[in-house]
Amino acid sequence: MKLLKLNKAVYSLFGLAILFTSCKEKPKTNSDTLAMLSTEIKTEAPKKELSQEFKDYWYNGTAEITSYNLEQARYGEMREGSAVLIYVTEPFLPDAQVKADNSNKSNIPVLKLNTTKNYITGIYPYSIMTSSFYPVHDNQHALKVSFSAQEWCGHVYAQLNNKDDFEIMSHSYFESEGDQDYQIEKAILENEVWNKIRVNPENLPIGDIKMIPSLEFIRTTHEEFKAYKAITSLTEVDGMNTYEISYPELERTLKINFENKFPYLIESWTDTFYDGYGQNKKVLTSKGTRINRITTPYWQQKSNKDLSLRDSLGL
Repeated sequence: MKLLKLNKAVYSLFGLAILFTSCKEKPKTNSDTLAMLSTEIKTEAPKKELSQEFKDYWYNGTAEITSYNLEQARYGEMREGSAVLIYVTEPFLPDAQVKADNSNKSNIPVLKLNTTKNYITGIYPYSIMTSSFYPVHDNQHALKVSFSAQEWCGHVYAQLNNKDDFEIMSHSYFESEGDQDYQIEKAILENEVWNKIRVNPENLPIGDIKMIPSLEFIRTTHEEFKAYKAITSLTEVDGMNTYEISYPELERTLKINFENKFPYLIESWTDTFYDGYGQNKKVLTSKGTRINRITTPYWQQKSNKDLSLRDSLGL
């Protein structure tokens, strides 16, 4: 196993605070310059040029859909379920921060990832979805991340918008959370790593850094939503890369396994952490293992005759 080369850019990270419970940017005018070993925030770096290979794969009028067998830790036990990663490029409006309906030179091209997870806890089901919108030119943070979870106790929704600061909106059925709107300083998001792997894995942040865990992890474990110390590495074995994020304070390690050649297909992941409450709390490992992958314009496939596509995904 060999350690891949260190990323040439070092990100500065700051904390933020928000608490969640369970039951397709407008640049700064005074953006700072980020240099190696600098502690300054860089809002927008030079745009990464897109290769013809990238354009042929991601701009062919289809989305990439991959299904996974899911083993999910929840309430101190392992649950069986399914997960789907849907990657697709689309134009993004920098001000309204939504998918653009029309072509405009101000649009920002993004690689959007919709992640869905479905599993059962006892009598009631969980349905989770996270969306992240990451610039294909790999020159700034995700422009937007949204998250929702539904189960029989209720649902939670949260949204992060990348503007001058990160703007947070959170809604919950719990009185202690209620409706919240506030701003936080920018930092690297675990959620954007999954997009960055597909866009430019050589530029993944490596070393002892700080990173904000995913919205899903924060919600299900009730940890404070802030930047934590993270030890990150990128290794290669037999043509497969592993990007590892270890959070010592959280006693959590996430490993994402992906092919070391374009288009850097994600094959599996493991997420090891303390799960459950009281005497049921223990170290468990959630896993996602690929079933199948297709590329198709799914938004056009709404008829009953298209149900066979779900069979091809093992869903």
